[in-house]
Amino acid sequence: MGWMIIALLVGLVVWRMKSAKGVHSITTEQLKDRVKDRNIQLIDVRSPAEYAARHIKEFKNIPLNVLSNKMGTLKKDQEVIVICQSGMRSSNAAGQLKKAGFVNVTNVRGGMSAWRG
Repeated sequence: MGWMIIALLVGLVVWRMKSAKGVHSITTEQLKDRVKDRNIQLIDVRSPAEYAARHIKEFKNIPLNVLSNKMGTLKKDQEVIVICQSGMRSSNAAGQLKKAGFVNVTNVRGGMSAWRG
């Protein structure tokens, strides 16, 4: 019985870490090559306080809790890269963007915790 609970927990963790359908995923190393591309919309979905403490200057702060209200300011046909602290909130944001009809959405794995820029 205990192994079933462990298997269920492992499955849940893997499911939560998996990218939303149609969402690309990149590492922070791969992000370094893309951050200067002016044709990409760079969105940091952390809180304003987290953003103020440390951020990548090219990223615009749109906290996850207001993303749905701010989607109208973004271009659906232009790539969007989202980042947060660990990759969980940005994965959620990427899924929301994809559902809203954004064509090219990319999540940064590991988020700012993995950023060495």
